[in-house]
Amino acid sequence: MIKDIKSMSAPEIEALLNELGQPSYRAKQIFSWLHKNKVSSYSEMTNIPKTLIALLEENYPLRGCAVKQKQISAKDSTVKYLFELYDGEFVESVVMKYKYGYTVCVSTQAGCKMGCSFCASTVGGFRRNLLPGEIVSEIYTAEKDLNITVSHIVLMGMGEPLDNYDNVMRFLELVTDVEGHNISMRNISLSTCGIVPRIYDLMQKRLGLTLSISLHAPFDEMRSRIMPVNNKYHIDELLKACRDYAGATSRRISFEYAMLSGINDTDECAVALAKELKGMLCHVNLIPVNEVRESPYHPSTPERVKSFTGILGKNGITATVRRKLGSDIDASCGQLRLRHTKGNG
Repeated sequence: MIKDIKSMSAPEIEALLNELGQPSYRAKQIFSWLHKNKVSSYSEMTNIPKTLIALLEENYPLRGCAVKQKQISAKDSTVKYLFELYDGEFVESVVMKYKYGYTVCVSTQAGCKMGCSFCASTVGGFRRNLLPGEIVSEIYTAEKDLNITVSHIVLMGMGEPLDNYDNVMRFLELVTDVEGHNISMRNISLSTCGIVPRIYDLMQKRLGLTLSISLHAPFDEMRSRIMPVNNKYHIDELLKACRDYAGATSRRISFEYAMLSGINDTDECAVALAKELKGMLCHVNLIPVNEVRESPYHPSTPERVKSFTGILGKNGITATVRRKLGSDIDASCGQLRLRHTKGNG
């Protein structure tokens, strides 16, 4: 088990310091340095004794992430990062500017196991789960690099958050801590391809975040073809979990639906989707996908997206079209990592 101090809660840091014979009040200081001041080295902790710093550096090295590559959209200022982790693995994050502030989309795994056929994250295979401290480091590194403060977080980068459940739950605890970044849970969205048992686990926590479901198809055969997870958790089982979640939490669920030309964007699909979601506390977010060279899919035309949205609306389903950002850079999850790994053989 990796001893990562940035992944520890303040009480855990206090317990660690007590074992080292250090006063308890140092825990709050160190936690604040890590998560409020977002330092990348112990030497920046100016009120911590040098003897303690040396001890921590030797036994609990800080594991952050370094900017390996950075792309900035000339169209909308979206910033795409390729981060290198302590062991040489790579993950991606995207910073998007909206009227209300900055949103960061973070990765929770290096690679992905889920195998969705339209997603570049799965092409390079799964490498490992990210530690909680590594996930927060994606945010802190981007903020420091851009000299901004992020107000919203989307867990929709590389990986499946609910496949890294325990580490993601600790990440949420860290990033919302009032002694740290103190981001509101209501400003956090967690996207899952539909791991049903974990949706029920999340339901029990009543966290107040927005649950987003990557649905992308209204029919089992179609969804199983593009999303292998559907072979284990069929649409009926997934939507039952969603209804239970919305009923228990009174939180509206967002359904992500990537518009794939000639695949899932027909009028028949729109009618079927409206039927499946009827009566649920939900919202549909239609996504005009970015082109991915390794993918056989292409984005739907604006006319098709408009028709699809209209059919949903006529059938009582609220739907919006996500603003397309970063279209002139490798903004889709996994693209930048894939380019880098291919370029390095």
